[in-house]
Amino acid sequence: MNKKLALLLVVGFSTFGRWCAAQSGNAAKAPDAPPAITAPAKPDENASQPKPVAAPSELIEKPKPEAPAASATPVDLGAKPASTNSPEIIEALTIDHDLLGAIQSLAQQANINIHIDPSITFTNLPDGRPSVPMVSLRWRNITAEDALVEVLDIHGLALVRNSKTQIFRVTKKSSEPPRFTTLIQLKYSNPTNIMELLKTTFGDPLKSKVNADSRTSQILLFATEKETEAATNLVAQLDTPTKQVLIEARLLETSKSPRSVKGIDWSGTLEGQNVTIGNGRTTGTTTTQTPGASSTTTLPSGRTVTTPSGSSSKTDLLTQLGVGGISADSARGLYPSTAFLNADGVRAVLSFLNTDADTEVVATPRQVTADNVTATLAVTRAFPIFETTPGSAQTPASAKITYTNLGTILKVTPRIAAGSNIVLKVIPEVSNIDSKDRQIINGDINEANVYAIRRMETEVMIPSGNTLVMGGLISDTSTKSYSKVPILGDLPGLGLAFRRDTKSRIKSNLIIFVTPTIVRDFDFQPTGTDFLKKKSSDKADTEESAWNSGKPHDWKKPVK
Repeated sequence: MNKKLALLLVVGFSTFGRWCAAQSGNAAKAPDAPPAITAPAKPDENASQPKPVAAPSELIEKPKPEAPAASATPVDLGAKPASTNSPEIIEALTIDHDLLGAIQSLAQQANINIHIDPSITFTNLPDGRPSVPMVSLRWRNITAEDALVEVLDIHGLALVRNSKTQIFRVTKKSSEPPRFTTLIQLKYSNPTNIMELLKTTFGDPLKSKVNADSRTSQILLFATEKETEAATNLVAQLDTPTKQVLIEARLLETSKSPRSVKGIDWSGTLEGQNVTIGNGRTTGTTTTQTPGASSTTTLPSGRTVTTPSGSSSKTDLLTQLGVGGISADSARGLYPSTAFLNADGVRAVLSFLNTDADTEVVATPRQVTADNVTATLAVTRAFPIFETTPGSAQTPASAKITYTNLGTILKVTPRIAAGSNIVLKVIPEVSNIDSKDRQIINGDINEANVYAIRRMETEVMIPSGNTLVMGGLISDTSTKSYSKVPILGDLPGLGLAFRRDTKSRIKSNLIIFVTPTIVRDFDFQPTGTDFLKKKSSDKADTEESAWNSGKPHDWKKPVK
């Protein structure tokens, strides 16, 4: 019984296995079989007609990116991603819409918030609807914001931004462009100078303004957008570092003043004597007052002599000679009672002296100055000038003292030209007190100084680092004076005892060397010019002979 049951189970499982294998074979061959034709199902009358629905994106299998091959270009990890705020350029922009719709569409694409001003109105049509103009355009490679601005500008509208709310207001374009304030910071230039140049960029100088703040080196603009842009571009070109020039100068001034005095001066004896020669008798009258009082004497020549009080006087001034008479008086104190000279009246000065003075003034100033700015190099002395004010019965006289600089003054103005050349404007001036001038004005003697001024002015172009030599500022004054006793001073040989000769000479010469050098890259330690370090090659004047020179003789040289 059990064996029969087991046999039946084996046969049954075997049969079931063959049936399953047959079913599997039929399923594999199903695509080759023709499709079965079935009757369509009857639609439900209560259900609505279904609409085609797109397949959800979740059900669509997206292709996975393949791993890069080994030979692919490596990714630059240091590169920054593109800014998402940069405006997107539209390759082809097409709009066929009314103006309001075009504005809304472009604003949405530009991702900006706009508000249309209610004051913008359009003409109504006969049916009462507003006549909004149509916009039809075909543009390429433009951003939505630029397209919006152009569309508004074509129709007389403007886009005004509110910086606080980030909302753009569409309003009517004003007949005048709006003006706003801009602050420009300068780096090198003087704001006052830049301010004057910026005024030339304004279309309406009465409405657009510019101010300068020297303390902070800033420019304050109140102008339109175009004027501000033009002013900013101009400032960028002008606000640059100013080039500088090193001025090296050598001022060499030589002065020579030899003086020779030889002979006998008789002026102390003969000057001041008054001699009158007459024929016959000479008479004179005198009035003598009480002791201690002054007396007045009238001489035959008509001259009146006053004797001071307390001095002795003679009453008899008569000198009777057989043929004639001589009366002599002296302003030096000789009593006029005789024509013969006594020992007190003989005053002669024997001079036999040579003096010599040589002066050499050398100054080597160095100064750095900006391009086209004057540099002043001076070696001077301050001399006082007295301005007197006469007094009156109520106020005393007063004097006011002012000073003037006399000496050597050199003014140099460099201007850098092309090719490392420098245009130099040089003005050397040498001044000193020459003499004094006296004039009588309203009975008062007025005295003033006379100044001798030597001045040159030139403008030359020289290469940087070269030396300009200026000379010719020479002053040479020679003076000769003679005094002698008439006739006796003309005698050969013996006449030397009765005359005196004086010779003097004052000669001064000024030579100026100027070397300009361009200072590059703010190098404030430029190399000095070797030429200025050398001794001057100016030749000295011919030396005076040993007879006329006041210098000790150098016995190494031959005697002239």
